[in-house]
Amino acid sequence: MQTRRGRWLLIVTAVVVIAGLAAMAYWWLYASNYEQTDDSYVAGDLVNVSSQISGTVVSIAADETDFVQEGQELVRLDSTDAQIALHEAEDQLAKAVRQVHTVFTSRDELGAILAQRRADLSRARSDLSRRKSLGTSGAVSAEEISHAEEAVNAAQQALIAAEKGLAGGTALLGRTGVSDNPDVQAAATAVERAWLTLRRSSIRAPVSGYIAKRSAQLGERTTSGNSLIAIVPLDRLRVEANFKEVQLNHMRIGQPVNVVADLYGGRVQYRGTIAGLGLGTGAAFALLPAQNATGNWIKVVQRVPVRIALDPQQLAAHPLRIGLSTRASVDVRDDSGQQLAQAPRKEPVLSTGIYEIDRSEITVRIAQIVAENAPVGAHKASSAAQAPQGPPTARSAHRGQHSAGIQPAVPADHTLATAHPRRGSG
Repeated sequence: MQTRRGRWLLIVTAVVVIAGLAAMAYWWLYASNYEQTDDSYVAGDLVNVSSQISGTVVSIAADETDFVQEGQELVRLDSTDAQIALHEAEDQLAKAVRQVHTVFTSRDELGAILAQRRADLSRARSDLSRRKSLGTSGAVSAEEISHAEEAVNAAQQALIAAEKGLAGGTALLGRTGVSDNPDVQAAATAVERAWLTLRRSSIRAPVSGYIAKRSAQLGERTTSGNSLIAIVPLDRLRVEANFKEVQLNHMRIGQPVNVVADLYGGRVQYRGTIAGLGLGTGAAFALLPAQNATGNWIKVVQRVPVRIALDPQQLAAHPLRIGLSTRASVDVRDDSGQQLAQAPRKEPVLSTGIYEIDRSEITVRIAQIVAENAPVGAHKASSAAQAPQGPPTARSAHRGQHSAGIQPAVPADHTLATAHPRRGSG
């Protein structure tokens, strides 16, 4: 009996020792090289699409769970007010062009009056000189000479007034033509702005993805900045794993991660890499962070979020959803990497080109309005009277880049724009 009991105790002891050795070997060879957590969830970008203008929703082209391509129309707003505003801006541009032409005409008239006043002064001086030469012989009375001197003075004053009038007209116009006149430029800018407002009545998708939430409703009056639709690009989903602070010692950027989602279970294992380690615990960024200095302090092991990038091909084959639960296991054997990023990102995280609108259409329309409201052959000769050509101003250069210039599309016999190259503002 004693022998049998001793044998069983020996067997139990051996089993315990072997199990302990196996556990130690498992931990030393495998478990110590991996950090695991089940406090991890799928995260991603939630792109909220909002309106840039105010208006009434008249059409909704996509609903929740629909796939949309970048640039696809999602919501259309009533454009009646925008169309009226565009017509009004075009009328104001036409009015500005005609007014500037009128100012050019007035300046030419002032130039003709100045030439006439100079001729009057020259004639008055000749009469005075002739009368003075005859006055020595008594052929002309002193009264006539006095009248001639008064005529010279009056002609001089008229000449000064004409010079000042022409100077005022020249200062008003500066060294610009019609199309690059500040008043015409301002009216053209108003036309562009109204045209952009009309274009923005069509709200388009900034990225490709799936509609996660639609808050826009037909007939709803929305204002600028209101979120109408939320889009989730599934190809950019990631995992946010919250590891305990004691697990971060050997964790580095770029380490491989094995992720298992509860949605698919163990039959699908995602290959991922650590993209970055959080710079604070969840409690530190909470709306009401813990105040440990109050005295009611209980030590709690904190967790730090770790961002894990997933393989895009696996995401395409086995799509995930934001908020799903996952389990993450990080291979920390190679801890030679960096804990924090050492250089700025070279490329933007997300970008879109749908807000870069081609304005060539409205540029051509502006040039057409300028041409239609310029009198035929107006002020062709007045270009010679303008100041020498100077370098283009910043405003002219800006309009030349973004609007491709106004004057090239205008016929040479319809406006000063072709007779006067783009000049400085003076």
